[in-house]
Amino acid sequence: MRSVAVVGASLAGWYTVQALRGQGFDGRITVVGAEPHRPYDRPPLSKGFLDGSVPVADLALEPPGDADDDLDVDWRLGARAEALHSGSRALLLDDGAELRCEGVVIATGARARRLPGTDGIDAVHTLRSLDDAMRLRAALANPGRLLVVGGGFIGSEVAATASTLGHEVVMVEPEPAPLSRQFGVAVGSVLADVHREHGVRVHTGVGVTGVTAAGGAARVGLTDGRTLAADVVLVAVGAVPAVEWLADSGLDLVGGVSCDARGVTSIPGVVAVGDAARGFHPFVGAPARIEHWTHAMRHPSVVAGALLGSDSEAPATPPYVWSDQYDRRLQFAGHVEPADTIEVVEGSLAERNFAAVYRRGGREVAVLAMNRARDFGRLRRTLQPAVAAH
Repeated sequence: MRSVAVVGASLAGWYTVQALRGQGFDGRITVVGAEPHRPYDRPPLSKGFLDGSVPVADLALEPPGDADDDLDVDWRLGARAEALHSGSRALLLDDGAELRCEGVVIATGARARRLPGTDGIDAVHTLRSLDDAMRLRAALANPGRLLVVGGGFIGSEVAATASTLGHEVVMVEPEPAPLSRQFGVAVGSVLADVHREHGVRVHTGVGVTGVTAAGGAARVGLTDGRTLAADVVLVAVGAVPAVEWLADSGLDLVGGVSCDARGVTSIPGVVAVGDAARGFHPFVGAPARIEHWTHAMRHPSVVAGALLGSDSEAPATPPYVWSDQYDRRLQFAGHVEPADTIEVVEGSLAERNFAAVYRRGGREVAVLAMNRARDFGRLRRTLQPAVAAH
């Protein structure tokens, strides 16, 4: 193999480039990125970058200066891939160019879901990219009314950041509590109380029926009949894999690009990595699309090896994610299903300082901690991967 195209100048794409070079690939590497930016770190976008404490230069994933010259990458930024011809592994770009490579890495990530009918309403924002974050930060330059639709990771972190900056924040979450889908209602209720103690008005068990422009602001209709006014609306209702451009490729795209544990797809020479990939996960014991930052950083070494023909296996380490909200740090490792039971084994939910273990049929499958880093590290080592045939 003498040429590889990495489609997506993302965290996963960038680490795949590093892994290819680190594993001895000395051929041509072309990185195609729809955004005009070189690879950058996304977690600060909802926290430090939004409050101004992290400058844009600090988001860069590449080392400063010319330290990345040895990687010898051909950057095609501001160019969007529109199709993949599976037989020739040719990429068609939106500028009309055709790029032929012996290997293709699909690292196009995911895109934020939008609410129907909100296109063209200036007050409505999503947060996925650096440009999104720049627009949202500008909109929040002066204290005002922020309505956050969705209480997942992004919604919760932005609500915490904006509240700390002095904004009047309202959160609307259709589930019983913020992050209850990820952690369960008991933990989600604790997080809702933390938000309320910081002045955020949290409305749970209610959805959004529509958003209308109101001058430079917006009005948001709720399923319980109420209408809320806001200067800024953040729609944080999850993300979907950015794989539409692969519709005619022959790949299975249900829930992301279908692949095995090493990112290998049904097309020879084509692999998938990061948020766009839905592959067998040895810890989960089933196909899963893992959207966490740590997975996008670690999985590329396995994917690069598979593309280059090595026989290394994907490790059965549990997925890991963290979230900083106010003075609380949440750390989570593992994989939770709705029927799993939870037991607080250190501290207490009431004190907002705890470590909890999730179990499924007697097997410890996940651990969650709030401001208990040492306990989290200890309990994380007790997690057991699923026993399932691949």
